Amino acid sequence: MAIEVTDANFEELVLKSEIPVLVDFWAEWCGPCRMVAPVVEELSNDYEGKVLVTKVDVDSNPNTAMQFGIRNIPTILFIKGGEVVDKHVGAAPKSSLAAKIDAIL
Repeated sequence: MAIEVTDANFEELVLKSEIPVLVDFWAEWCGPCRMVAPVVEELSNDYEGKVLVTKVDVDSNPNTAMQFGIRNIPTILFIKGGEVVDKHVGAAPKSSLAAKIDAIL
């Protein structure tokens, strides 16, 4: 299951993670975010132990969204070693996101 991350614990959970991290920036009111949410959950299960799958609610955590220049949601960042190594904006099929994960493993 994807882990809810906040402004307060983003650095600890995401930037200091020993394994690559997928970060889904989303909001409750966002239709495309709701479309991609089940895909993110599936990826969480598929890559358990290999990739940390997280979600950041941009309405509740504006500092993190601002820090990474998130202007459109959903935006999915792929972070490895504390650095953004790839990104996808908008809804995406599972195969597309899985390919990005496989590329950073």
